[in-house]
Amino acid sequence: MNVALTQPLASFIAALSRPDADPRLFVYCADNLGDKPGIADALARNPLCPTSLVARVAPHLTSDGIQVLLDNLEWLTRDPELVLSVCRSTAATPAQREMLDEMQKGAMSMKELEEVAEEVEPDPVKRKTLFQKLAYMTVVQRITLALKGGREERTLLIRDPNKLVQKCVMQSPRLTDTEVEMFAAMSNLSVEVLRTISLSRVFIKNYTVAKNLVMNPKTPLDVSLHLFPRLNATDLVKLTTNKNVPETLRSMAQKLHRKRKQGLSE
Repeated sequence: MNVALTQPLASFIAALSRPDADPRLFVYCADNLGDKPGIADALARNPLCPTSLVARVAPHLTSDGIQVLLDNLEWLTRDPELVLSVCRSTAATPAQREMLDEMQKGAMSMKELEEVAEEVEPDPVKRKTLFQKLAYMTVVQRITLALKGGREERTLLIRDPNKLVQKCVMQSPRLTDTEVEMFAAMSNLSVEVLRTISLSRVFIKNYTVAKNLVMNPKTPLDVSLHLFPRLNATDLVKLTTNKNVPETLRSMAQKLHRKRKQGLSE
C-alpha cells in the first residue's frame, strides 16, 4: 500500500476510468485517496464503481462529478444513501443545487394525485391500483418508476410537480413517439417539459410533435415562433384562427400564409 501511495495521482485517475478497472482499486482509492483532487470525480464517472463507495467520497466531489451523477439519475437513485450524500455537497452549482433540492421534495397531494389518476386511467379498478402504487412513493422511487414504469405511470408522472421526475419521464427508454406527441399537446404540463421536448432533436423531427407544440397555448412563445414555419398549409390556416395562442403567433402565421399564397400565384 505504501508503494501504491507513491504513484502519481494521475495514474490512479486514469486507472479508475478504465471500463475493466479492478474492483479492488475502487475500494483502495475510496479508502486512501478519496480526498485527493480528482479521485472522487473519477469514482463517480465509472458506472462499475459501487454506489456505496461514491457515497463515501461524496464530500470531495466537484461540480463536474456532481453533474456526472445528475446526468445518470438511474444509477444515482439506486442508492438512497448516495442521494443523501450528494445532496449534502457544498460544491454544487446553483443549478445543481436546485436539482438536488428537487430530490428531497415531497409528492403530489392525495387530492392532486387522485385527480390526475382519474384523467389518466378511466377504468376505476386500474385507476385505484395506479393510485395506490404512487400514493406513498418517495421522490427517488418516483424517479425510478418514471424511468422504468409503463405508459400509465409515465402519463401520470409527467404531471408530477417534481422537475426531476418529469425529466426522468422524458429520459425513459420506454417512452414512445405517440406519448411525446400527446405530451406536446397537453396544456396542463409545465413549461419546462414543453421546452425539453422542443430542444430534443429526436422528438422535434416528428411533425406531429412540432405541430402540437405550436398549437399548445402553454408552449413558450419563442419556441412556437421558431417552429411554426414548419407547418403545412392546412395547419398554418388553423393556426391563424386559433384564439388560444398568443396574438403575436397568430399574426406571424397570417403573414406567412399570405406570403405562401403570393408565392403560389406568381
